[in-house]
Amino acid sequence: MRTIVRPKPDLQLLRIAKLPFCQATANTVQIYLVGGAVRDRMLDIPPCERDWVVVGASPEQMLALGFRQIGRDFPVFLHPETSEEYALARRERKSGHGYAGFTCETGSQVSLEDDLARRDLSINAMAEDRDGHLIDPYGGAQDVRDGVLRHVSDAFVEDPLRVLRVARFMARFASRGFRVHPATMTLMRDMAASGELAHLVAERVWTETRRALGEASPQEYFRTLRECGALGAIFPEIDALFGVPQPARHHPEIDTGEHVLLCLRLAAQLRLTEPARFAVLVHDLGKALTPRERWPSHVGHEKLGAVAVRALCERLRVPVKYRELALVVCLHHTRCHRVLEMRAPAIVSLLEDVDALRNGERFEEFLAACEADARGRTGLEQRPYAQAEKLRRARAAAATVTAASALARGLHGPQIAVEMHRLRCIEVARLEGEDHGE
Repeated sequence: MRTIVRPKPDLQLLRIAKLPFCQATANTVQIYLVGGAVRDRMLDIPPCERDWVVVGASPEQMLALGFRQIGRDFPVFLHPETSEEYALARRERKSGHGYAGFTCETGSQVSLEDDLARRDLSINAMAEDRDGHLIDPYGGAQDVRDGVLRHVSDAFVEDPLRVLRVARFMARFASRGFRVHPATMTLMRDMAASGELAHLVAERVWTETRRALGEASPQEYFRTLRECGALGAIFPEIDALFGVPQPARHHPEIDTGEHVLLCLRLAAQLRLTEPARFAVLVHDLGKALTPRERWPSHVGHEKLGAVAVRALCERLRVPVKYRELALVVCLHHTRCHRVLEMRAPAIVSLLEDVDALRNGERFEEFLAACEADARGRTGLEQRPYAQAEKLRRARAAAATVTAASALARGLHGPQIAVEMHRLRCIEVARLEGEDHGE
């Protein structure tokens, strides 16, 4: 059912300041709650933020009322008391490539329906007036009930970022049974085939990807991008993993791309941090680079993968925290899997190589990512990961070693590190009941 309710004039905007023109505009300015807050209320999800659209005001009036304008391209303002975003109702016209290639039109002639029409999906193109009346000109409420992600109009194709946004909403709502409408998927395929995705700014791609990684079903972000043909354009290193076989003895799912998606699903179930989920995403990139004649074996894929991880992070300008953890997991996850078979010197070397003794927080993220990799395999999702606890015990034992004894013996520089490594091996060997030769 498509509903349009004409609201009463809204004085909320005008009450925040005592300015002469307020009385003159009190009958024309109207404010609406829009977008995600309206949608999430229908889904019984507590809204994390509220966005507002203002109809009938000018930028000058907003500034005079004490609002602060943010950005230069769009008429968006921050409320002087709540800091919530208030955007003037606007129309958009395509004027170039990419996310920023639009010309905006604002003014009293722009209606709420005009503003909602420019939005990406019907479930995001609803509004409420101050009395809670729903304004739903494009059938968003029905699509919420049906669990459908459907574009508002054919203007959807004008913004390539919307392909990523639809994929991100699938990461958020797939667990609630949502699906992409076939007509919307067709438009997304057309956009991917057009080459328009090449104009996406790296920062915008990363922002959508980071947010998707934090959702309930992050694997659906990448699955949706692959379904519409966009994965190869945006993440060619990940797209290349599909069709690459692995030994069935260790990977019953065989396909490396499917393995990565299973790992991401498990990472979300284990509530891994976003940096750890990103590390899970890229931990096996090297398997797409091993020679075909060696398949399904992938000996040495760790170092090959590190090259690909660095390239992806550089291209998308991935933050250092994400990048460093991803490289550690990529290079050392297979060593972590073998730790139950290792003796003390190998265990201590692993702890030192992942900087576990100095960076305990990242060490825990490393272990969590390795567990997601080990259990992200068809039929092995419930398998315990004893390696993590063994490494935690070893780290605690190695951490009892300090530089004091080495300094007391008059050692300097690299000699100190060598001595501390030796003493750590003794402590870990003692913990494991090994003969440490002392």
